[in-house]
Amino acid sequence: MGETSLAATKLRPPPPPGQLVRRSRLDDLLDRGVGGQARLVLVSAPAGSGKSTLLASWLAGRPEAVAWLQVEESDSDPVRFWSYLAEAIGQAHPIAANDLKAIVVGSNGDEFMVVTALVNQLAAVAGPLVVVIDDYHLIDNAGVQRGVERLIELCPHQVTIVLSTRIDPPFRLGRLRVRDQLAEVRGADLRFDADEAAGLLGSPALDRALLDQLCGRTEGWAAGLVLAGLSLERAADPRGFIEAFRGDDQFVVDYLRDEFLATVGADDRRRLLETSILDQFNGALVDAVTGASGGAAWLNDTASANQLLIGLDRTRTWFRYHHLFRDLLRLEAHQAFPERVPGLHARAAAWFEAQGDHGQAIVHRLACGDLHKAGRLLLVHGPRLIAGGQTETLRGLLDRLGEVAKTLTWCALMYGWCEYISGRYARAEEWLGIMLDAAPEGFDQTPSISLRVNIQLARGDVAAALGTVRQVSVSLMAYSSDLTTAAGAAYAWAGQAGEARRALRLAAEMAAADEIRTAQVLALVYLAVVEFDDGHAASAQSAACTAVDTARRFGLASYHGIAPAYAIRARTGEDPARAHADATHALSLARRASTDLALGFVLTACGDTLIGLGDPAGEPLLAEARAVFARCPDPGIAGRYLARTQSRHGVAEARAGRVAVLAEQLTERELAVLRYLPANLSQRDIASELYVTLNTVKTHCRAIYRKLGVGDRRAAVQAARDLHLL
Repeated sequence: MGETSLAATKLRPPPPPGQLVRRSRLDDLLDRGVGGQARLVLVSAPAGSGKSTLLASWLAGRPEAVAWLQVEESDSDPVRFWSYLAEAIGQAHPIAANDLKAIVVGSNGDEFMVVTALVNQLAAVAGPLVVVIDDYHLIDNAGVQRGVERLIELCPHQVTIVLSTRIDPPFRLGRLRVRDQLAEVRGADLRFDADEAAGLLGSPALDRALLDQLCGRTEGWAAGLVLAGLSLERAADPRGFIEAFRGDDQFVVDYLRDEFLATVGADDRRRLLETSILDQFNGALVDAVTGASGGAAWLNDTASANQLLIGLDRTRTWFRYHHLFRDLLRLEAHQAFPERVPGLHARAAAWFEAQGDHGQAIVHRLACGDLHKAGRLLLVHGPRLIAGGQTETLRGLLDRLGEVAKTLTWCALMYGWCEYISGRYARAEEWLGIMLDAAPEGFDQTPSISLRVNIQLARGDVAAALGTVRQVSVSLMAYSSDLTTAAGAAYAWAGQAGEARRALRLAAEMAAADEIRTAQVLALVYLAVVEFDDGHAASAQSAACTAVDTARRFGLASYHGIAPAYAIRARTGEDPARAHADATHALSLARRASTDLALGFVLTACGDTLIGLGDPAGEPLLAEARAVFARCPDPGIAGRYLARTQSRHGVAEARAGRVAVLAEQLTERELAVLRYLPANLSQRDIASELYVTLNTVKTHCRAIYRKLGVGDRRAAVQAARDLHLL
């Protein structure tokens, strides 16, 4: 089965219950929202109010195409949420859902990029479309919340967003109300009146007075009325039952336990409690967990008699319990047989694993306390989550492993990737150390090399990244597109043009074959950096245009990683207006999420461009670049470019430029000192390593700087690379 068939139930409205009540007054309210072209239709009411049923039945009578997303707790992961929403919309309208999902994954669910791409796709939709997000209250990720609000603001007029939620979303709803762009259905609107209650209960024997009394007792609450309907038919005294019935939350708990569960057969009660550990289930899964047979028939029979068991597809294959009912069943199971609950989770885990759904298998392994088996499953599932951009989901699973994650090399490595992607480079490096501590003898470190290089580049330490890359054999260079891209980036920032071109061309080919579009675009961006540093303006312009055009073709025009390409296109272009626009766009992209190397490079290139155009905004950009590079151990060619630019514009005194020849040959002792300069060692440390005095090292450093024609250590390192001395 895998995750596909189970996930498909998320993208369809729930089928109508057996006792469907048409609620014309609410249908009219929703119709006015869509007909009035409201940007948002908000259905906000407590649990059990009938929100999902109302929307599903209303939409069944509407002519518009419908995209439906049933949210689960795990959907707070931005990549997971936007991927499912793209798929839901793609099923309703012919949009390029696969292209959208590639952007989602490649940007790690960046709301700015995703919403921009999604709105562009929706703008091309000819007919009206209603997009429903059910149980939206389960989303607690701030980035997703910002993205959905932005989607509501930017959606074309033919698209209406409908949110069903227990609590209001953290949007600026007042602004939408003032603009008459919000239609609302609240808890008071959803209360059943007597006529509607009669249809819901399907009990014509009740007179109007009793119905009015029951609606008063339950305050028209759908869940309370459904519970009442479960017992009314067998009640000997309907009037007495209604007089005793209440509809508050505590009564629901007491009622379900004392009245409903006490009256069902022992076998049904056992199955209800045992399957309560599951969020969704089919007959085969019920059989696996309960150790019984006939699960499919039992589900259909139970669903026909009990509206608290909800069908998720029209084939009546997958079901779930009403949330209130599920919570009560779980509470009862933990009280009735707490010692058996872990075993039930273990059975569920085994079933999901056999079906290829490792995500659900891990969740149940964690629930039953089998952390080591959960960790072993992450060896397979974790890389898929990283490749799919679902790092928040992965982090959540790793967090639940606790100390066990520190004993498993692959878990430590995946933790490192999660920290790196979140911009916590020091923590990522710590996890690499933990991985090595946990590694057995002979452990292959190849999978960790790309992470190590990326961390080193992110911290602006070109020397360390270059040293790591040079330890990788030619055969391992093609291990993966991310390793090859990282290696090419290290060579590019170090000014090693030949090695950079070879690695980056290979990386672009590999990423294209694997359809990893962000990696492909990054490889093209770094190729433009190489051409620019090599002094070939025409080649740099062409390479930058290729990177930008490719990014646009993939829907990645807003990807922060292409900022250097826009900056290079600005600096090498001949049209002043276009150059100014490209520089402005490059700056806006780079400031969103770039590493220090890329940000400093873009600031420098854009400052260079704007000063050349006579724009006073250029010089402050160079000052900002200086501050950025000040926190980089070794900014490589980016630092050299800044020094050269400052010198050319007279912004600061600096000796800069690519060193063509040595003013004087270095001695053997000076070469020995030079080899230590890229390392993060003080001059005192270098003296200790070479068994010489501190003054000797200082003397050698002064000679090195003079012979290389530079003024400081960083410039000396880059000049030495240019001359192939390092």
